[in-house]
Amino acid sequence: MKASPKFTRFVGLIGLSGLLAGSVTGTFAEDNKPNKKLVVGFSQVGAESGWRTANTDSIKSEAAKRGVDLRFSDAQQKQENQIKAIRSFIAEGVDVIAFSPVVETGFEPVLQEAKKAGIPVVLSDRAVKVSDPSLYACFLGSDFVEEGRRAAGPQLFDLIEAVAAGKEVPKRVVSQEGVFEQSQAAAELPKRQY
Repeated sequence: MKASPKFTRFVGLIGLSGLLAGSVTGTFAEDNKPNKKLVVGFSQVGAESGWRTANTDSIKSEAAKRGVDLRFSDAQQKQENQIKAIRSFIAEGVDVIAFSPVVETGFEPVLQEAKKAGIPVVLSDRAVKVSDPSLYACFLGSDFVEEGRRAAGPQLFDLIEAVAAGKEVPKRVVSQEGVFEQSQAAAELPKRQY
């Protein structure tokens, strides 16, 4: 199922708004430079789906509307490309770094570099596993386990009503799994009962 353009635009607007609101308040209030143009480095995981492409388009569009200097990098599904992009953003001295991690682990050293440089990091859509949660400012994304519970709720009652009516019902429930290793929550979904 392809996400509607309105939905992807809304998600992009919410995400970038959160990213911008947090960084403008934190960075510019301290610098006393309210007219300074915000520079954001964003590393996208890649373009593995129509949803991701729409997400990228909405981020770029929202940045342009807000006059944000967006430095965009497509990781092409490779963690080493994201790490290289994040290091490049650090070297450029961007105001905020945001990225949708390709995988959960392996980012701690580069996030330590960003923290040392005083550049806040926002995780978008996917989380990372690090020993120090202060290495990123926030995570803007979904709780996939909760989404599974909510989606199963209506289905559960559909099945209960069908059983009560004496109808034959399927004996198995199928769980859809995302990109391998994209997140621990997605990896655990097939193991959970709803």
